[in-house]
Amino acid sequence: MPRAAVRLSAGREAMDEALQALCFMAGANSMFYGDALLPTANPQMEADQRLLQRLGLRVDASQHHHQPVEGATCR
Repeated sequence: MPRAAVRLSAGREAMDEALQALCFMAGANSMFYGDALLPTANPQMEADQRLLQRLGLRVDASQHHHQPVEGATCR
């Protein structure tokens, strides 16, 4: 896998959990989460945390930034 961040971002609100899981299985390794991304809403942080937990993914603390709009690398 390339060392690049393949990030899920705008439009995730319209994606169900199965589709997001498929994206991670296909190589996505990062996601924007938080209150909003540009003019597009993101899923609630709690929903994202539950999804990551169900998929067995964790947030890489070295990539986690405490800002209103966050991007985190998943492993």
